[in-house]
Amino acid sequence: MAFTRATGKHRGPSRLARRSAGLAGVATLATTGVIGTLASPALAADTDTRSLEDTGLNQAVVSESLADQIDVQAAVQEREAVEALAKAKAEARAKAEAKRKAEARAKEIREAKERAAREAERKRLNSFQLPIAGSYVTTGYKTGGSLWSSGSHSGVDFHAAYGSKVVSVGSGTVVEAGWGGAYGNNVVIRMNDGTYTQYGHLSAVTVSVGQTVTPGERIGISGSTGNSTGPHLHFEARTSAEYGSDINPVAYLRARGVNV
Repeated sequence: MAFTRATGKHRGPSRLARRSAGLAGVATLATTGVIGTLASPALAADTDTRSLEDTGLNQAVVSESLADQIDVQAAVQEREAVEALAKAKAEARAKAEAKRKAEARAKEIREAKERAAREAERKRLNSFQLPIAGSYVTTGYKTGGSLWSSGSHSGVDFHAAYGSKVVSVGSGTVVEAGWGGAYGNNVVIRMNDGTYTQYGHLSAVTVSVGQTVTPGERIGISGSTGNSTGPHLHFEARTSAEYGSDINPVAYLRARGVNV
């Protein structure tokens, strides 16, 4: 069954009418500003995009500048650390060198003192002195008289109060120590230069045979034992340990630097 409608009552607008209406609508939208409003988001989006892009660039530049500053600071700190280490090493080397020089100098001084001490000791051991400090000769060499069995004095007598310290006139080795007949208690020493010295009339002997002695070392105490008329020291210088090999004791001592 066919449906019919009244002519001209429900017909849609023609194409021309629709077009005209569309144009009118656009005009209306334009008049009311709707188009402008619709276009604004697009423009705003474009502006925001540019702003974000600009901000990002600025952030990148700032970041790169900060990184450069950090790198420069790190480089400076590294250089300062290297310089400080080099300075510390140089100071350590300088201190070590100063210490080495001080030790070498101290060693030189010590060795010089040791050499001086050895030289002084060598001189002392090779030196001679009086058998009684500060004494003097009371009876000379070869003085004649009946007191001596040979008719003359084979040595010299040094003044000595009883109990005075008697010392070796030089370095040597004791070859006789004890009773010696007319000499009383006596000591005979073979000196390091090969000569002999004798010390007689002692009240006491303080060394023994084989003992080494040095200049000024005590060998006995003065007295008046043996063929003696009073306390004194009889001193002889000999070329051997035997009686009769005597030589002038004053000349002997003077030749060795003793003031007598």
